[in-house]
Amino acid sequence: MLEQLLIFTRGGLILWTCKELGNALKGSPIDALIRSCLLEERSADASFDYDSYTLKWSFHNELGLVFVAVYQRVLRLIYVDELLLSVRWEFSQIYDPKRTAYDDFDETFRQLCCEAEARAEEMKKSKQSVRNQPANSKKQVMAQGNAKQKGGSNGNVNSGKDDGDGDGELKKKRGLANGTANGHGNGIKDSSAPNVVVSKGKENGHPDSGAFDVSKLQKLRQKGGKKAENGGAGGKGSGKPEPKKIVKKNRVWDDSPVESKLDFTDPGDERGDEVGQVVAVEQGQSMMDKDEDVSSESEEEENEVEDVKAGPKKKGWFSSVFQSIAGNAVLEMSDLKPALKALKDKLMTKNVAEEIAEKLCESVAASLEGKKLGSFTRVSSTVQTAMEDALLRILTPRRSIDILRDVHAAKEQGKPYVVVFVGVNGVGKSTNLAKVAYWLLQHNISVMLAACDTFRSGAVEQLRTHARRLQIPIFEKGYEKDPAVVAKEAIQEATRNNSEVVLVDTAGRMQDNEPLMRALSKLINLNNPDLVLFVGEALVGNDAVDQLSKFNQKLADLSTVSNARLIDGILLTKFDTIDDKVGAALSMVYISGAPVMFVGCGQSYTDLKKLNVKSIVKTLLK
Repeated sequence: MLEQLLIFTRGGLILWTCKELGNALKGSPIDALIRSCLLEERSADASFDYDSYTLKWSFHNELGLVFVAVYQRVLRLIYVDELLLSVRWEFSQIYDPKRTAYDDFDETFRQLCCEAEARAEEMKKSKQSVRNQPANSKKQVMAQGNAKQKGGSNGNVNSGKDDGDGDGELKKKRGLANGTANGHGNGIKDSSAPNVVVSKGKENGHPDSGAFDVSKLQKLRQKGGKKAENGGAGGKGSGKPEPKKIVKKNRVWDDSPVESKLDFTDPGDERGDEVGQVVAVEQGQSMMDKDEDVSSESEEEENEVEDVKAGPKKKGWFSSVFQSIAGNAVLEMSDLKPALKALKDKLMTKNVAEEIAEKLCESVAASLEGKKLGSFTRVSSTVQTAMEDALLRILTPRRSIDILRDVHAAKEQGKPYVVVFVGVNGVGKSTNLAKVAYWLLQHNISVMLAACDTFRSGAVEQLRTHARRLQIPIFEKGYEKDPAVVAKEAIQEATRNNSEVVLVDTAGRMQDNEPLMRALSKLINLNNPDLVLFVGEALVGNDAVDQLSKFNQKLADLSTVSNARLIDGILLTKFDTIDDKVGAALSMVYISGAPVMFVGCGQSYTDLKKLNVKSIVKTLLK
């Protein structure tokens, strides 16, 4: 049995709840649904589990209504989807934006619920009878059941016969989930009604490729290629002499000393002491503190494209008049599919995981289906605008994570701010940990490194080199030690030395390595860090989903406390090697809900940036 059924607007105003059910829900399942699914563009999911409840929902996009059913997870009610469709259709007939109370809907819902339960019980009995029948008669029973089901779905609406309970006329008036919507009273065309056919002009053109800007990198490459071609043609046709090829000089192997510019050895390494050159101080300001002016570059690109395509754009406007659907027509799934397929392919070419791209398109379709299209508006532009809004909502952090502010807050409490870096093998955890340390040092924050990678050979020496170049302390206990205990002792040492931040380096591990994942869970549970950063490569596509989902799953399963600590933020490395294939950022944020806090874009200590959300969205949709 249902626990609750609610109808509310997208603005959050509750219009109706079932008073007969009246069950007090434990916790806040509706709030969790809104935060985790509706606001995060995960509305394409079939259901949402919260504690012991399962929630299912349906939208009426034209009216801006949300219908949510809540029931116990163990019940597995099979009629909920059909009931939601019936409730949506019936409530849309009496909805008035000026009304806030719908007490007259109680009796209608009671009848709808009884009908849905009766059909589910009848279906269950027919399946049970088929199982009990001999094998030679099963086909005949199945055929009869299908014919009966078809007659039951359409007959109740068309015949309007009273079945004994006096609600035959009501069935005829409103129609059920599989009825036609050609004869309802007010004559409003509603896409939420099943089998409603709305006449419209078909869109003859494909999604407008001219609306997507060419990436800056590709443009520069094209310009470079044209210059090379022009130069080559000029050399041949204009009579200018071709430049001579530069021949590499032969190396003379003698006892001459090596040039000093080729010797990059740290003098501290040769002497074996802890002095060495402070390379980081000479590298200047970290890119984290530099404001990246992307808007001006984007406007220049748009102006260039407009100047080049001034003629075709005028022609495209006239053609869009004929390719647009007539004004006030209701969008159906058949209208959205071509544009959504083009967007899905585009996202996948930008390295977005296929599963994430498909869910995003389904979510956009769910938000657009049933809406009215404005006059002279293309379906492709409407879909792209909806996708752009969805991507902005996903990539924008739900909560503000200001490390500098949190460091000062921890300092006032007399404890260090602890950051744990986790991730798979070879993604660059130690190097980017040093970049974060360099950025903190520029803000006059004392930092201490904790060498908790006691598994990989050379890990402690690598971190020791970074500590010496940055001239910051490091806490180490060598190899084959318990990393959780090493981290705990490092935090205690930082408290005694008044270090403000402890950056904990951990061993790289694959997401399905049970022993190492158990050790990582122990380290996090024992030390309760302020921030758990997942370090991932910007090069990965589908693998990003598997990595993050399994990391979070393992941390939750192996946790010894009820409120398990999961990934708090993401640090994307090797961002300078991917050109416009920035889809890994979207995949990671979508699957984990954690924001991208840092972006590694080079090999020096200054090469650390913030993620520019608008730039990423524009790149994904180009």
